[in-house]
Amino acid sequence: MIWTAFLLGFLGSFHCLGMCGPIALAVSAKDSSPFLKNKMIYNLGRTLTYTFLGALIGVVGFSLALAGIQQWISILMGAVILLMAFFYKRSERLITQTGFFGGVNKLKSKLGKYLKRGGTTAFFTSGLLNGLLPCGMVYIALIASLALQNPIASAMYMLFFGIGTIPMLLVVMLSGKLVSLQWRTRFTRALPYFAMFIGILFIVRGLGLGIHYISPKLQVFDYGSEQVEVTMCR
Repeated sequence: MIWTAFLLGFLGSFHCLGMCGPIALAVSAKDSSPFLKNKMIYNLGRTLTYTFLGALIGVVGFSLALAGIQQWISILMGAVILLMAFFYKRSERLITQTGFFGGVNKLKSKLGKYLKRGGTTAFFTSGLLNGLLPCGMVYIALIASLALQNPIASAMYMLFFGIGTIPMLLVVMLSGKLVSLQWRTRFTRALPYFAMFIGILFIVRGLGLGIHYISPKLQVFDYGSEQVEVTMCR
């Protein structure tokens, strides 16, 4: 499922230019380092935050899997992704407007201070903080990583999601301007359909149809009074 994380990050970066684009431009304006050093450090910070969040959510998924609901987690998370994708504009508006009881405003304030300060450490910290800003695409990726039910797999999923967002933000940093509204609109329109595709993949995966790599068959083993479900590769 890793390839879906990269594509989700890449396509989602066109949509997220509205929030992250100005921040990327601010980083670029303050950065005078050669060979894209600080620009990459900023993106590294964002990606590390995504990876850390993926590991945390993977622990939750692993705990739920130990409770014996491995199959249903994947199906349920796939259904949630489908629902968020189908009502994407509403869910995005709800996520960005709630503000987590003022926490987002404080986060943006700290982010602005580090951007004004400049320097390698400040850029890295700005990237770490930027990864915590509410974003519908990040939440869809986190839901998908939860369905993997493994801290390492979930962290890897979010790592590749973060890597997928880097190319477009680098283009913005280097060009000094945002991608045209026409292209942003095209990719934004395609994004919910790709998210639906990912949701369907996770539902099919949870059904355990015995399809190699896509829907591995679930084998149930008896250990005395306990039953353990194991996802088999074939």
